[in-house]
Amino acid sequence: MINKFTDNKLLLIAIHIIIGYLATFTWFPKPFGLGVIGFCVFFVVKAKNNNEESFLLAMYIAGAEVFIRMTKGFVFYETGKYSVILLLILGIFLGEFKQKFGVQYIFYLLLLTLGIVFTQVPDGESIRNAIVFNLSGPVVLGVAALYFYKRPIKIETILNSLYFMILPIFSMIAFLYFRTPEISEIVFGGGANFETSGGFGPNQVATAIGVGIFIIIVFIVLKVKLTGFLFLDILFLAYFIFRGLLTFSRGGIITGFIAMIFFSFFYFLHKKGSLKLFFNYFLIGGIFIIAIWVYTSNITGGMLDNRYAGKNAIGVEKKDITSGRLDILEEQLNSFLISPLGIGVGNGKFKRELSDKKITAASHNEAGRLVEEHGIIGVVILVGLMIIPLLNFFYFNNLQRAFIISFYLFWILTINHSAMRIAFPGLVYALSLIKIKENDYNTSIENE
Repeated sequence: MINKFTDNKLLLIAIHIIIGYLATFTWFPKPFGLGVIGFCVFFVVKAKNNNEESFLLAMYIAGAEVFIRMTKGFVFYETGKYSVILLLILGIFLGEFKQKFGVQYIFYLLLLTLGIVFTQVPDGESIRNAIVFNLSGPVVLGVAALYFYKRPIKIETILNSLYFMILPIFSMIAFLYFRTPEISEIVFGGGANFETSGGFGPNQVATAIGVGIFIIIVFIVLKVKLTGFLFLDILFLAYFIFRGLLTFSRGGIITGFIAMIFFSFFYFLHKKGSLKLFFNYFLIGGIFIIAIWVYTSNITGGMLDNRYAGKNAIGVEKKDITSGRLDILEEQLNSFLISPLGIGVGNGKFKRELSDKKITAASHNEAGRLVEEHGIIGVVILVGLMIIPLLNFFYFNNLQRAFIISFYLFWILTINHSAMRIAFPGLVYALSLIKIKENDYNTSIENE
């Protein structure tokens, strides 16, 4: 059944572009959001996860989460994360493969709950919302790690999963096209732009687009046509980069390019004597990106240059190019020194609101949140999460490392600019734990 989707890639891409247009109508998002979740659960149960349907559809939901959120297609804000968790749990119990759970991730989930003991919220605030907002992402990571830990996955399946993930990102890109005003009417400044992000959080939108850019480049590098036509893949790549730059949100775009560079490097390193080819690709890609950058910068009146250079609208360098994230991180570290046992899940935001330093934003840095709210236990969790995938990385050849390191980098970079607001970083972290299988498809790639 999965083959019916993967054998008709261009058709499904076209359908998802149409879905992006339909999402501009208020009657469409809710039925679409509910229908997607219902279909995914039904499909996994019916197929009994015989062909990694849980994995593929969890990737689809993770790719769709920002799009469905921005169109208000979810009943609950965290529905995307709940759905990913449900699909992976179903996959664990329904599938033929008997997963051997990584005991370290069972302890990880248990340790997360200890931070709830210290949680206290101001009057009028919901303790449930505070806990869910901060722990739903880490729980996705834990459940996904239990599913994927040393799980044998073919490279063909990985590529299929990336294809499933990018489908709803095509819908989001189409939605942005139809919802964004004329560029000439938009006033660009020194901050992230909501008008070019569909009225939704530019940080999350740019993160999703950065993922899409990475996926298209992976297909191009491996000489596997995403749409069936190379020129069309390149055309979509150019437009994805253009839309990503227009959000004026830097983290997701930079993360996508860093992951792409490391993926390409290890892939070409695997093809012995191909470092020269890597640099040739790098040079051509650099010229391609510069051309898109120059075009985008011109239509934004040069504001794109200021944004990425950390300057405000008049060209004056900002004191903090991280948009306040360093101030929050400094407060989190100070809080850890004062309360090394942690201050409780969700308390960080409220603690800053009560301070006289006017730093009220919720944490965009998951590492800082873990250290502040979970204390020493948070430090142990963070160190463990960082080390385990690296051990997996050294086990494989360079072709397999190309996937492992890019998944790992996506996780560690995303949680440092966008915390775990969406399911993607937790899910992609778990992909750095898989055991990539050698197979005929793998061999065909190597012999390209």
